[in-house]
Amino acid sequence: MSNPFSSPAASASSSPPASGHPDHEHTPLCRSCGAPTSAPTPAPWTGSSDSPPPAYRPIRLPAINAPTNTAAIVLSPVPQPLPVPPAAPPHAFQAPTKRITSPDDIARFHASLHGRHFLGFVAALSASVHGRKLSDPLPAPPSPAVSALLDLISALSALVASTPPLPHNSRYGNPAFRLWHEELADSANELIARITATAACPADLAGAEVELGPYLLDSFGNATRIDYGTGHETNFAAFLYCLARLGLITEPDYPAVVLRVFAAYLDLMRKLQDTYLLEPAGSHGVWGLDDYHFLPFIFGAAQLIDHKYMKPKSIHNPDILENFSKEYMYLACVAYVKKVKKGPFAEHSPMLDDISGVPNWKKVNSGLLKMYKAEVLEKVPIMQHFLFGSLIKCGGLISSSKTISSWRQSSRAYTVDHAL
Repeated sequence: MSNPFSSPAASASSSPPASGHPDHEHTPLCRSCGAPTSAPTPAPWTGSSDSPPPAYRPIRLPAINAPTNTAAIVLSPVPQPLPVPPAAPPHAFQAPTKRITSPDDIARFHASLHGRHFLGFVAALSASVHGRKLSDPLPAPPSPAVSALLDLISALSALVASTPPLPHNSRYGNPAFRLWHEELADSANELIARITATAACPADLAGAEVELGPYLLDSFGNATRIDYGTGHETNFAAFLYCLARLGLITEPDYPAVVLRVFAAYLDLMRKLQDTYLLEPAGSHGVWGLDDYHFLPFIFGAAQLIDHKYMKPKSIHNPDILENFSKEYMYLACVAYVKKVKKGPFAEHSPMLDDISGVPNWKKVNSGLLKMYKAEVLEKVPIMQHFLFGSLIKCGGLISSSKTISSWRQSSRAYTVDHAL
């Protein structure tokens, strides 16, 4: 069967004439029944035509969440690393609540101190792992808080083994996930207390579980809907941000937070997704990076900055994915996408395919940071579930003027040292 997208000239040269008469014109025939059709043969394309020749595009349903503000994302500034404003004692911990209901609320949050510095915290985590593999020695030994975080994730991973999936016929949503989440809720306060106990003065953090607990519970998906998405992943980043505000995580810990803690968190989430068939929450479908995650692409691109041999287009090399996916989060995520999705990569993951054409990893990393702000932190359907309390305030300010002054000085120095 001939290719329906081949040029008419090629078809004419490869098909024998129907008659020996030089003036005989071929009548197009129906492919199904062989009867003559009335469709005229299209004229061959020439360089003088007003438009280029038609390019083959795979047929697929339009994605309702396809990015519409691409130009705005490209022109927006790259989020820069910023220090985390410290929360000085005495603390007034409170149960965090949802505050965002409209785009105006999101604008107020991003204009606030904590809106700017939460994104700056993500950028700082990204900057801390430039050129580092997952197996590289850490620049500093893991702090007690980092070790406690790793123990927390290890304990939650063990709960998966003790909570096997139930017989279930649906494509998504094994109800055993609700049992696992109940175990998480029952042990959350104890797990958090082990982290706060590593503080220089644990008494100052008494009662922190009431505020940190909801962030932790929302970091692993929704037990009612049995789903998981970038909003839950952002809650885990918010949980880490709160620990940084309390001084439990400091800047020297950032490489360990990404290469050890977040990598372990990602492994746990993959296990939960595969074991309990978590449904993608608000998936962007073919237009998303991944049905579940965004941050590992940012951190993984940072890992590959200035790599001698691997370029963004290297994701199409199966040998590279097989040999290096355990060292770089970006490659691990692409390998996972290729494992769970079938068909041509350009069709089921056009965004990742387009990104593979970017010349270097620094541009990929900066573009993903801008995209994270626009496509995750500025979307009402995602941010309407974000929680605000005493550690992350919606439009709030730091109460201590002395803390503000000292923090502003360190902020200026930090921005200069970490400018991209």
